[in-house]
Amino acid sequence: MPVTQSARGSQEAATLKLDPISPCNGPKKPHNKDSRFLDGSSLESPGVEKTKGITALQTLVHLLKGNMGTGVLGLPLAVKNAGVLMGPLSLLVMGLVACHCMHILVRCAQRFCHSILRLFLGCSIPDTSSPQYTVSFLLVVTQLGFCCVYIVFLADNLKQVVEAVNSTAVSCHGNETALAMATMDSRLYMLAFLPGLALLVFIRNLRVLTVFSLLANISMLVSLVIITQYISQGIPDPSQLPLVASWKTYPLFFGTAIFSFESIGVVLPLENKMKDSRRFPAILSLGMSIITALYIGIGALGYLRFGDDIKASITLNLPNCWLYQSVKLLYVVGILCTYALQFYVPAEIMIPFAVARVSKCWALPVDLSIRLAMVCLTCILAILIPRLDLVLSLVGSVSSSALALIIPPLLEVATYYTEGMSPLTIAKDALISALGFVGFVVGTYQALGELIGSGDSPPSSNSTIFLQ
Repeated sequence: MPVTQSARGSQEAATLKLDPISPCNGPKKPHNKDSRFLDGSSLESPGVEKTKGITALQTLVHLLKGNMGTGVLGLPLAVKNAGVLMGPLSLLVMGLVACHCMHILVRCAQRFCHSILRLFLGCSIPDTSSPQYTVSFLLVVTQLGFCCVYIVFLADNLKQVVEAVNSTAVSCHGNETALAMATMDSRLYMLAFLPGLALLVFIRNLRVLTVFSLLANISMLVSLVIITQYISQGIPDPSQLPLVASWKTYPLFFGTAIFSFESIGVVLPLENKMKDSRRFPAILSLGMSIITALYIGIGALGYLRFGDDIKASITLNLPNCWLYQSVKLLYVVGILCTYALQFYVPAEIMIPFAVARVSKCWALPVDLSIRLAMVCLTCILAILIPRLDLVLSLVGSVSSSALALIIPPLLEVATYYTEGMSPLTIAKDALISALGFVGFVVGTYQALGELIGSGDSPPSSNSTIFLQ
């Protein structure tokens, strides 16, 4: 009898394993993702094999890539709006504050990963917590806003190279600007990038995205090295430059600087995916130190080299030869790879919420359909909105300031106040949140004013994002 029962059990098990219809027999049972996160399990999208997590080096690569976007090209103009002394000092303070707020988020997440930050962390089972939905909404708006401006940046840079191809010189001794020849509309370039972007966002594994992040880092690093070697030569006497610029232009500096520190949205997902998350604070400090030093160097040298002639993107000040035209091409490759990383965060917020409500056999089609719809949405917005630089400035002022400066100190107070906090810590958190709120109000007011008053006029030279 025992043998018969064992054989019968084996046959039943084999039948269950070979049944191809069983996954679709009923609705997909939602998983307890909170317990999986607390156990250290990896939370991947449906259809992705469970991985062991990303290494410290992979985390550093992603962190550096999350910050090395289009904002660094506008930092020389930002330094002009703050002053040759005030600009670098303000960038240093901004980097320290941003890094500190990221550490606050990590500590609060480790303390209460199952509370209001559950969706922010990737523990995507929704609840009725309004702060949770607020943070998630700001994250989605911010990251998709970055994706929109990336599409515009890709199209405009490629369009400029194509238009100037007949007038681009081999020698770089002169400083001639390109004589643009009319080509097809930049919106057609945006549509041309859409298939490639769709294929990139179908990559749902953060470990695989490390390859693209590394490629983006290399291409952007080469670009910045080429830019740095040019702007470090022939620097004129800086005594004519103001140490401190007018306070009326300082809000322009604040908007550009807060936009440049783009990695606030990927900090917690990266910490959640690490093999050993205890090493993440050290990785975070190292990465932000590198980024801050890079920002100060590019911003200060660019302003010192070109002075008041500095333009919205430092690439506009480069000579019209193939060596410096290659900077734009390298940045096209880098931003193309960066799109997938910035897209990862809103995808991890929205997709698990949807696939938990369908049967298992429909999980993968729903996953891919949502990704395709989201990437098409960013492309449509980039095509339809004529002044995307101002719209992105508005989105950055509203959501980036809140995510980077306002919410983290408030979370620290809400998390540790009952356990006892020193008055100095409370005052520090209040000061950072107040700084973020001032930037939020001033940046929003300025972006709305420019949007209302600009109409169909071309972007000004003080535009925080380079769009020709």
